[in-house]
Amino acid sequence: MSATAGTGVFMLSLISIPFCYLFNSLIYNNSTEAFFFALWTAALILTIAIRFMLKKAPVDPLFYVYAVFAFLSVVNLIIGLEQDNIIDGFVTFYLKEAEPHVNTAHGHMISYWDGCVHYLMYLLMIAAITWGDSYRAIGLYWVGSFLMRTIVYNLGNAVGKYGTQVTPFFILHMLYISVSVWACFRVFSQPSTHDAQLTSSQEAQRANLLQRPMDLLFIVYLIPAFAFCVFRGLVNNCKTINKHGFMQIAINGWYLFLEVVLDCSGKLCEDYTQRFEPYLKDPSAYPKVQMLVSLLYSGPYYILTLYGLLVPGCQWMPDLTLVHSGALAQAQFSHIGASLHTRTPFSYRVPADSQPIFLLVNVLYVLVPHALCYRCCTQPDFFLKPKGDKKSQ
Repeated sequence: MSATAGTGVFMLSLISIPFCYLFNSLIYNNSTEAFFFALWTAALILTIAIRFMLKKAPVDPLFYVYAVFAFLSVVNLIIGLEQDNIIDGFVTFYLKEAEPHVNTAHGHMISYWDGCVHYLMYLLMIAAITWGDSYRAIGLYWVGSFLMRTIVYNLGNAVGKYGTQVTPFFILHMLYISVSVWACFRVFSQPSTHDAQLTSSQEAQRANLLQRPMDLLFIVYLIPAFAFCVFRGLVNNCKTINKHGFMQIAINGWYLFLEVVLDCSGKLCEDYTQRFEPYLKDPSAYPKVQMLVSLLYSGPYYILTLYGLLVPGCQWMPDLTLVHSGALAQAQFSHIGASLHTRTPFSYRVPADSQPIFLLVNVLYVLVPHALCYRCCTQPDFFLKPKGDKKSQ
């Protein structure tokens, strides 16, 4: 299939630049010259984009969904740049009238993530669709990133200090989520590209753990990573969630785990939040929700991954690591960025003398799972059932 349709999508996404300037000039600046300049620029780019997209347009409906999402990603990038005063006059009206969550440090980092990382993934998936290649791996990474972004952002909006402030943009946001969830199911329905030959799979699955030093290192990493995930998830949420009686026994059990197994006293938890991650106490509620969601999501993942690295034939391992890597990358990017961003009140930012340790721990926390994901996707023989077994069944 020709790549002209994909080129058309790229051109279409660029329309968002004059499009934002057009509406902002019309509504906020009342500038006739700027309005007509943006109008003619948008018309020119739209004409070129349509010319490319009408040539052998793909039949996959996700092509058109990702085309719209690519357009919105550029809009989010413009929002982030204007919030940082790098550009001006593109979305001034929107920033003043939109939901207040957009102007928080967490919302700011989401704008950059969607405008850069998601935009790149949309273009890569569109390119794969136009060339007839599989985009399942990138799609699963996007699924994890989207789910983490959506769950944390919406729960944080609901329980944070802006929970009562709902604008008409909320309806559009829910429409975006509905279409995205449908796209997630479409991605999961794509056929897997992993395949294992009988001989290579048997050889890989005969090897014990000592003969797989990389897997041994990953297992050694997963244990402290699980403890760190539980520690951060409960260190600031125990007192809040403990108010609800139906969860009291479970939370008390987790808190006992922190105190006994991790030797985590209340003073130690308090010292950790003050010295390394004061952002966890930010009243916007995003960091608390982020850590709690990571606990409920990454905690079981680490246990399942330990099992998958020890027991051969767990075919779900490559897909699971892809989804988790996408979710963890989005979560850590938002958390690290918001912890250091100037939109976060000074008292909740990471102290300057603690930033090297904070960055080292959090960057390693996201890089090692990506290394594990790369291992599972490029050398999947240990996790897959060979062709011979499938035929015999």
